[in-house]
Amino acid sequence: MKERVAVAMSGGVDSSVAAALLLEAGYDVIGVTMEVYPAPGGTTAATEAQRVAEYLGIPFYHFNLEEAFAREVVDYFTGAYLQGLTPNPCVVCNKKIKFQALAEKARDLGAVYLATGHYVRKGYDPELNRYTLSRGKDQRKDQSYVLFGLTQQQLAGSLFPLGGYRKEEVRELARKWKLPSAGKAESQEICFIPGNDYGRFLEENRPEAVQPGVIRDTSGKVLGRHRGVAFYTIGQRRGLGIAAETPYYVVALRPEECEVIVGKAGETYREECRVAMVNWVSIPPPQGPLPVTVKIRYTAPAVPATVEPDGGEVRVRFAEAQRAVTPGQAAVFYREDLVLGGGFIT
Repeated sequence: MKERVAVAMSGGVDSSVAAALLLEAGYDVIGVTMEVYPAPGGTTAATEAQRVAEYLGIPFYHFNLEEAFAREVVDYFTGAYLQGLTPNPCVVCNKKIKFQALAEKARDLGAVYLATGHYVRKGYDPELNRYTLSRGKDQRKDQSYVLFGLTQQQLAGSLFPLGGYRKEEVRELARKWKLPSAGKAESQEICFIPGNDYGRFLEENRPEAVQPGVIRDTSGKVLGRHRGVAFYTIGQRRGLGIAAETPYYVVALRPEECEVIVGKAGETYREECRVAMVNWVSIPPPQGPLPVTVKIRYTAPAVPATVEPDGGEVRVRFAEAQRAVTPGQAAVFYREDLVLGGGFIT
């Protein structure tokens, strides 16, 4: 009997090709999609995903997960900004919504696996008796950074058909198979924020974010005023409203005092950071210092560092000081292409 795979479909080219590849590999494929936020108008992802499923001739199921998404992702996202943190909603959504809530719905439909169009590779280490997560073959499209939070159980029940492909190859397959999504453009936005306008979203959902205060330099001198700590992030240069010969950057946020602290470019660098809520994906928790490369944001290159367990947290010491190490963002640890683990910068 064929194993049933539920493919999380968005109507985009990646998930469409993932579904087609699994069909070709002989799986019993069904399409699933999740509504997580009211569509601001126009065609919803579910509508586009259904078109692709119909074209492929596979059953399609649509789940409303708005309540879980609002609780687990939107509340976390807006709450983090109020605490002076810069959140990473995709990490939380993948762990709590896609690979948990949606995966449970898929299992109810008899699916053994949930497959996605992520550019990552899953493996298995027989010596450690663990599933492993590695970067996708296409380093420019690699999405391992947002999946470091997956548990062994979640990895066991997941498939990533695009891990061994480059984006151009995926586009070529979509054209070859004449998929409805073949010409669809990349989505660069966070799915639930219209126009990527974080400030407006915060203002509408958390009016208390608008709490004016002062902007100080690192010596304590008042240089200006701000509209609310929540609207700033570490390393930010634009929109500070400070006239100076050399630019200022945000170097610290103090929500308790309602203060934004700014400094010159050199003051944005840090030699180390602490990381909490650590999840070790491909290896057991290390007992001592471990040389790694670390990414401190999705678009950043992985840089050499040493991680050292410290209580329930991890201390990260960079080989060279890094700019704008931002509390709230994920720090993900690698050994070459292998994702060792990761957590959130405190």
